[in-house]
Amino acid sequence: MYQRPRRRRAIAMLAASLTGWSTLFGITGVAAQTPSWPAKPVRLVVAFPSGGLADVMARLLQQPLGQALGQPVVIDNRGGAGGNVAGAEVVHNGGDGHTFLVTVSTTESVNPVLFARMPFDPHKDLQPVALLANSQLFLITRPSLAPNSLKEFVAYARAHPGTLSYGSAGNGTTPHLGVELFKQSAGISATHVPYRGAAPAIQDVMAGQIDFSLAPGTVFAAVKAAKLKILAVASRNRSASAPDIPTFSELGLQDVYADTLFGVYAPSHVAPEVIARMNREINHLLALPAIAARFLELGAEAVPLQPSEYKAMVRAETRLFTDILKSRAITAD
Repeated sequence: MYQRPRRRRAIAMLAASLTGWSTLFGITGVAAQTPSWPAKPVRLVVAFPSGGLADVMARLLQQPLGQALGQPVVIDNRGGAGGNVAGAEVVHNGGDGHTFLVTVSTTESVNPVLFARMPFDPHKDLQPVALLANSQLFLITRPSLAPNSLKEFVAYARAHPGTLSYGSAGNGTTPHLGVELFKQSAGISATHVPYRGAAPAIQDVMAGQIDFSLAPGTVFAAVKAAKLKILAVASRNRSASAPDIPTFSELGLQDVYADTLFGVYAPSHVAPEVIARMNREINHLLALPAIAARFLELGAEAVPLQPSEYKAMVRAETRLFTDILKSRAITAD
């Protein structure tokens, strides 16, 4: 009559022992609960073209993330509509549980206000997985443009009203909204030219097709090669990767803040265990000194967070950018 309790104790001891071995070999928590996932390559649909910051960060994580998951990670670039093109691909064709979206947070915070029609509902159809990084944006100009400082730039823009043009990663993206804040604060005008991502906008600034833009730290190499100029950083604090570059506030222009959050999302139906596994593996990689340092070289701070923490940041951003969109009458058209 006492054999069943002893048997239960034996099973419990065996389970504890197996848990100990799993921990020793790194097979913990969600990994042990979802042994069949991933069952095939994992696809990261990046919402911007090759060469942009989102793409560069995704490719830095591609190989080590694949090693951690035990399956290859495939990058699929689908730029356009401020993340809507990539988001629609993930929502409508990501039912395999192995497809994730890499995009900026404005896909969730801004696009529902910006676009009269959305191809999906980011609040219902997507769920946050992880925050990759917070990227500071820098005011860059073509090298042939006369001003060499922010003060000179503002004076030039005021003396030549309506003649300057600027590029962004698309309508409603952080670089677009950041320049609108700059224009409002400085009392200047400039024509907006939206692109399908930051990389082509930067290329056209270098080529002299447009005059300026707000761009991530991927431009540092071009600045060193005298292909671009940097005048200021649109953040509350100077960049740790470029501490000599002053903020707009330090140079007398207030409330020009345009930090960009790059996040990973999954379709809403993906199981919590899979979300937890991806979050754990991504956060582990973001905490590695080599990856954090490489991100910093690009002007991006790796930020390991839980999905709920990232969600709270997006809610705050939604409140801020909704006001900007309405006050400047910014639409997708």
